[in-house]
Amino acid sequence: MSTWELKENSTGLLSVTVDGEKWADAQKKAFNKIAGKLSIPGFRAGKVPAAMAKKYISEQEVLMEAVDHVASAALMEGVEEHKLWMIDRPSLDITSIDNDAVVLAFTIAVKPEVTLGEYTNLGIKKDGVRVTKKEIEEQLKSLQNRFAELEVKEDGSVENGDTAVIDFEGFKDGIAFDGGKGENYPLEIGSGTFIPGFEEQLIGMKAEETKDIEVTFPENYQEATLAGQPVTFKVTVHEIKSKVLPEINDELIAMAHIENVNTVAEFEAFVKEDMKKFKERQADEKYTNDVLDKLVENTPVDVPNVMVEHETDGLVEDFKNRIAQQGLSYEQFCTLTGQDDDAIRAQMRVDAESKVKVRLVLEAIADKENFEVSEDEINAEYQRIADAYHMDAAKVKELVNADNVVYDLRLRKAIDLAKA
Repeated sequence: MSTWELKENSTGLLSVTVDGEKWADAQKKAFNKIAGKLSIPGFRAGKVPAAMAKKYISEQEVLMEAVDHVASAALMEGVEEHKLWMIDRPSLDITSIDNDAVVLAFTIAVKPEVTLGEYTNLGIKKDGVRVTKKEIEEQLKSLQNRFAELEVKEDGSVENGDTAVIDFEGFKDGIAFDGGKGENYPLEIGSGTFIPGFEEQLIGMKAEETKDIEVTFPENYQEATLAGQPVTFKVTVHEIKSKVLPEINDELIAMAHIENVNTVAEFEAFVKEDMKKFKERQADEKYTNDVLDKLVENTPVDVPNVMVEHETDGLVEDFKNRIAQQGLSYEQFCTLTGQDDDAIRAQMRVDAESKVKVRLVLEAIADKENFEVSEDEINAEYQRIADAYHMDAAKVKELVNADNVVYDLRLRKAIDLAKA
């Protein structure tokens, strides 16, 4: 016999009573298990007569051992009876216990119930896209810069866009600091490579001129002793190079080696189509996110903390893997950015909660609409994944569980319905 009471934050109390023959049998097994380990002078372990063993084994000891024999089955029976979807390992308390019966109280976090709001005809429109003439011209200028050559200025001073070859050394309170020195460093003015305010103060300097440049490090600078601090850089300009842009013509286009693009007109057409596709992808992504935001707004969900924490764990682990691919350990990243694990988890947690809410709403839509996934759809998805990762479809089937594919496709159907 069991009862279920849902409390706050999708956590409830499952109370299960075990009595009768089942409880009596559990006590017998418990007694035999304890007696089997009993060691009494004159008897080998496990050979102590039952009558004598009873003198050494307390009733409470037997009852508590008996709980171990019935708890798992009692939990599963209660979960099945009340059709509960557990999302975390439950905790167990004993409400009452004696020779006749035990009442087990399981505190269980369950998948929250979702009462769907409106999920169709949401009134959200996808943004239209267009590629402007100015954007195409900017791509032509970018191509010019890509093949530009640097020419030494014999006369004149540093201008925005020039490359100045400099020596520099930084001082804080008159003392040189580590990492603040460089020689013959080619700095493109306007690139934003150095501390804000540094490059602008080079403008107007001439070759072999020396100047003190005063700047303030950003508050979030990775070196704590310099963060937010005013410093002075002693800078000498050795050489000034100006950028010589090639003429925009068919020869420039040919240098880019773009397949089937050989003229300026063909390049402009290529850029227009490429940018259009890019903007369409952006617009579709924004449209999808707007729809998902509206779905969550229409269906408030009380998300259990444990679901958010599990999702956060996954996001942090993915982040660690991406950092590792860049050649950094997670600890090194924390040191370089001045963050700790708690700060990073706090950032990830916001995204995690949003993801869980979206997933719960989409699951509810898929369930209400009774979406099914055919074998052909599953195979098509395996092939799509295989094509995306340049793998054999059979290998993908080995690596990706079919249930996960079905789950993803059902959620995708829910999104498509909301976007329709």
